[in-house]
Amino acid sequence: MTIPKLAIVIPCYNESEALPITVARLIQLLDDMFNNGLVTNDSYILCCDDGSKDSTWKVIERLHMSDKRIKGISLAHNRGHQYALLAGLMCVKENCDAAVSIDADLQDDPQAICKMVKEFIYNDKEIVYGVRSSRKTDSWFKRNSAHAFYNLQRRLGLDTVFDHADYRLMSRRSLELLADYGECNLFLRGIIPQIGLDTAIIEYERKERIAGHTKYPIGEMVSLSIDGITSFSAKPIRLIFLLGLIFLILDISIAIYVLSAYFNDDTISGWTSLMLSVWFIGSIILMGIGIVGEYIGKIFMEVKHRPRYAVKDKLID
Repeated sequence: MTIPKLAIVIPCYNESEALPITVARLIQLLDDMFNNGLVTNDSYILCCDDGSKDSTWKVIERLHMSDKRIKGISLAHNRGHQYALLAGLMCVKENCDAAVSIDADLQDDPQAICKMVKEFIYNDKEIVYGVRSSRKTDSWFKRNSAHAFYNLQRRLGLDTVFDHADYRLMSRRSLELLADYGECNLFLRGIIPQIGLDTAIIEYERKERIAGHTKYPIGEMVSLSIDGITSFSAKPIRLIFLLGLIFLILDISIAIYVLSAYFNDDTISGWTSLMLSVWFIGSIILMGIGIVGEYIGKIFMEVKHRPRYAVKDKLID
C-alpha cells in the first residue's frame, strides 16, 4: 500500500463568497486524512479561476499566501465549467498520484473524498465516481428533467453514470489518458467513462449551496445537455432519417386517398388539413436542419484546432 499525494481541483467562477469557506473545510479534511494515513502531507488544493468577474482571483492569492498548499491558476477569459475543470486536472496530473474534482459550492459532500481515496488505495480503483443517493434537495422540475436527460442519454447510446456530475477521483494514469482526448467540445461526463480502467461508485447526500448563487441556471443545463448528446451520439441524425421514412409512408397513403377521391369525384376543399400539414411538416424540417446544423457547428469548431483554454496566471509554487 502506497499513501497517495492527493490534489483537490476546484473550478471557480465568481465564487469569492464561497471559496474561503470551501477551502478552509477542504484543508481541514486534508489534515484529517493525513492524520489517518490516507494522503501525504504535501497533498494540496488547486483553485482554477474561470475568468471570474468578481474578486475570486484575489481571494485565491490571499489564500495562497496564508497556506502554500492552496494553489491556483487563472484562465485568460471565461471558458465554462468543463474547460476550467479540464485545465485544473491537466495542471495537477504531473504532480499527484490522484486528483479529486469538486465544485466550490460544497453541495457535494467533501467527506465522500475519504471513501474515494480508500477505494483508490485498498481496491486499486483508478476512477471513483461520486453519485447522488437522492435528489431530495432539487425542485420537482429539476429532479424530473435530470432523470429524463439521463434516460435520454442512455437511449441515444451515451455511456454516462446516472446521477453523477463532475465529483470524482481520478488516478494519475487516468489523467494521462484523459489528456489524449483532444476534442474542444467538452463533455467530461461522457469522455471519462470511455477511458475504461477499474471504477467504483461512492454515494453521498447532496446539500444546499454554502454561499453565492448557482452557476448552472436552466439555460446552461440545457446547453450542456445538447453538447453531451451531440458530442457522443449520431442517433439524432438517424432519427431524422427514420422520421423522413415515416412521412414518406404517410405521403404514399395520403396520395392513394387523394387519387381515389379524385377519380370518384369525391373531392372536398381541405384548407384546414392542408395548413396543418404544411405547418407540422415545416416545423419538422426546421428541427432537422437545426440538429444537422448543431453537428456541423461542432465539426467547424473541431477542425480549427484552437487551444481549448489559455492560462493567464499561476500560483503553484
